[in-house]
Amino acid sequence: MEALTIYQATILGIIQGLTELLPVSSSAHLNLIPWIFNWSMPESFDVALHLGTLLAITLFFFKDWINLIVGGYKQVVKKEKSTEGRIFWYIVIATIPTGIVSLILDKFSEYICEKFGIEMLLIAITLIVMGIILYIVDKNSKSEVKYENITFKQSMLISLSQAIAAAFPGVSRSGITMTVARALKVDRESAAKYSFLLSTPIIAAAVLVSITDFELTLQFLLGVLASFIVGVFVIKFLLDYLKKGSFKVFAIYRIVLGLIITVIFFTRI
Repeated sequence: MEALTIYQATILGIIQGLTELLPVSSSAHLNLIPWIFNWSMPESFDVALHLGTLLAITLFFFKDWINLIVGGYKQVVKKEKSTEGRIFWYIVIATIPTGIVSLILDKFSEYICEKFGIEMLLIAITLIVMGIILYIVDKNSKSEVKYENITFKQSMLISLSQAIAAAFPGVSRSGITMTVARALKVDRESAAKYSFLLSTPIIAAAVLVSITDFELTLQFLLGVLASFIVGVFVIKFLLDYLKKGSFKVFAIYRIVLGLIITVIFFTRI
């Protein structure tokens, strides 16, 4: 297979920007498109596209991160307690075990998928299962907890759930964290915001680990740029949408996409 063209890189960047931040799984889509159209996408390019969404999250929540970092500093050095300081340390403490568990489960998942050649089928199954779970949890959970009232226990549970996304491609990092947050009665908008903030250090770590593998080509730059621009608009859209809307539409999309992938998978056997 030939290397990615400028057109293909841009399309994949757009897809990354759309699907990494919505609860529909970017890994599913970034595997699906090359699989269907027989494109050759290096693993390093997949991680590179995450750089775009990382920049989008960082830019969109820049003021929040400044306040969190300042609050965290003051809480330790000046013993000044604040909501920002508390949440900052919640994120820091929760990220460490999450990163370790995610790394282990990611390697295990990669081994299983390569050994049995079932990655796309596994993606289809997880899309459907998580779609059903997302719908049921969101529909039946109350919205009692706001962003500033999230507890340490809730933060740990939400963060650790990211490891499940590492173990099962198609689960979606944002999908599983938002689902767990809703199960813990966090309101939809707060669940999305906290999910984005929690994902920042995890995505940053993945980018830093693979940064030496990046090839600074035009395809790389266009892919990252497309992912960044689309990502900013998607964050704004989702936070506004969830003020009144539910996760139902995303759950339905996941189930439909999972069924389509299943059909394609078995027709190719």
